[in-house]
Amino acid sequence: MENQKNNSSLKAVIAVLAILLVGSLVYIFKMSSEVETVHTEIVKVGSEKESVMKDLQDLKATYDAALSENTSMSEELLQERDKVVNLMDELKKSNGDMSKYRNQVKSLQGHMKELMAENESLKKQNVTLTTQRDSTVVVLGESKKFNEVLVGQNEELSKTVEKGAKLSVLNLQTAAYKLKSSGKEIATDKASRANVLKISFTIAENSIAKSGDKDYYVQVIDSKNNVLGEAKKVTFGEKELSYSFISSVKYENKTVQVSQDLAGKDFAKGLYAVNVFDKDQLVSSTSFSLR
Repeated sequence: MENQKNNSSLKAVIAVLAILLVGSLVYIFKMSSEVETVHTEIVKVGSEKESVMKDLQDLKATYDAALSENTSMSEELLQERDKVVNLMDELKKSNGDMSKYRNQVKSLQGHMKELMAENESLKKQNVTLTTQRDSTVVVLGESKKFNEVLVGQNEELSKTVEKGAKLSVLNLQTAAYKLKSSGKEIATDKASRANVLKISFTIAENSIAKSGDKDYYVQVIDSKNNVLGEAKKVTFGEKELSYSFISSVKYENKTVQVSQDLAGKDFAKGLYAVNVFDKDQLVSSTSFSLR
């Protein structure tokens, strides 16, 4: 009887232990399943995080490349890149739901496409403007060269005209005479007999010269290097000229014969020089001798 009671108690204990074992197994299985689920979620979140981070890195690289070109949109591109960098920093600290980051990335990608399209359009416009500018520079350069040639030609022409407009003094001649009280003039080459020098020259016709009154300074220098006649001085800038007399001529673009007498006495023997000046410019010269 007592053995039967012991067997019943043992069976009861075994039944309880079996129940506890089954419960433990069920609990362990459930915990394992939850752990697996959590692990799977962690792996999934980590994979999504890497994917989102990769997209953000690609966005940043795109903006860095665009900024390196130093375009007119640099400020806008820099602002968008900063948004990407800030989101990357935020993503590094997060282990939660990636959907909000994924949505932000899509928004940033859409804006990036718009900016890149606009930037590309501006680049093409800049290329066109640069080409036009280069063409304009070439044209302006050619125009400048052409103008320089024209200026040079005009200067040469002006010099030619100026040179051509100058009056030519020709056929300068000097002769010594003995002027008698009767007014009769007798040519002589003796210094002791001469009492007047007759100086003459011709102003040639010039249709492009300026007409009007002209003054020519006539300088007669004897063999002793004395300036005969008035021996006055006139200054032209830094130059000083001693002259014997002034021949004033009314010039009207036609040939003019000029003749003027220089009275004197006790003329020295030897070689005489005669010079004609237009202001300070020597325009004609000759010489003669008295014995």
